[in-house]
Amino acid sequence: MRRVRLQDIAERSGVSIKTVSNVVNGKASVTDSTRTRVQAVIDDLGYRPNVAAQHLRRGRSGMIALAFPELTEPYFAELASHLVRAAKKRGLSAIVSQTDGLAETERAVADGTDMPLVDGLILSPLALGAADLAERTDKGPLVLLGETVRDESPYPRVAIDNHQAAVEATLHLAGLGRRRIAAIGARATAPRATAVLRLEGYRAGLAAAGLSYDSDLVGYVPGFHRCDGEQAMFDLLQRDPRPDAVFCFNDSLALGALRALRESGLSVPDDVAIIGIDDIEEGRFSAPALSTIAPDKSAIADAAISLLLDRADDPNSAPREVTVGFELVARGSTSCPSPAPTPLPVTTRPSNREFDDDSPDTAGLGLPKSPEA
Repeated sequence: MRRVRLQDIAERSGVSIKTVSNVVNGKASVTDSTRTRVQAVIDDLGYRPNVAAQHLRRGRSGMIALAFPELTEPYFAELASHLVRAAKKRGLSAIVSQTDGLAETERAVADGTDMPLVDGLILSPLALGAADLAERTDKGPLVLLGETVRDESPYPRVAIDNHQAAVEATLHLAGLGRRRIAAIGARATAPRATAVLRLEGYRAGLAAAGLSYDSDLVGYVPGFHRCDGEQAMFDLLQRDPRPDAVFCFNDSLALGALRALRESGLSVPDDVAIIGIDDIEEGRFSAPALSTIAPDKSAIADAAISLLLDRADDPNSAPREVTVGFELVARGSTSCPSPAPTPLPVTTRPSNREFDDDSPDTAGLGLPKSPEA
């Protein structure tokens, strides 16, 4: 079938090609009656703009890059999916790269080495700090995800409040009457910012519940994977008395801990209640279903894409930090029914101006604007 052209719409509508172009591109220089007539023809003929040609005319690739430590980790895979969809809503395509949390790979991605031409990068760094990123040779738009690079960074950043998330997870367990609440996810070597904040939040949650911190109830891990959670749980079960609840610093650790408890003949949540962070899909199908702190992944994605477009519009603007909401989802692993999810609002600090994800943006990229976990 032949592609519908602007000329076809113009002939059917009885207007010029320029007028049709103005309607397609949302220009104001068209009367309401003409716009309505032309739009009706556009809809009837099923016209779709040639996005690639639009990008070419504007000197842009229409493509952005997403870089995560590991795509086999469910949280990053799910977040990447949200980002791809958020980019598509704004007429962007996305390529996804895996850095393995290695400094040289993160640096290569940040510098654009061996990468196709892209209009911006969204990066979840583990190894690089603010000083490293300040030296990047590619000065294109960059948005950071997570806690690794924080206050001193010259780049916009999106994260959840990891400290408060850990507080609420710990208080949830304490509210069940549990008194020996353990934590799995601390890092003895190469501590990550996310792990540090969640450990601090765990301690603050214990204090708020009137419970004492016991270092013997902290499980240290080399990584945030299922096998790490399983081994840490086995180690904690050697304590006397053993813990009666566990807060895991992500859902993968919690799933590993669930396996260890099952293999040890213990019942969840009767003997040990457990909660994680991330709300990965796998946790909804574990036995029992995993209670979790659920970040609003869709809001993270929308905020990151919006910040990237804003940065392209004004490369010298002050970096903004966006803190995205989360909710506690109680499931079978803490003996509570799961409430219907309620999206939480996005807040920003500091902010030069609020952004509206659905508002058009014809500047910057010239496109519509609609960690360690």
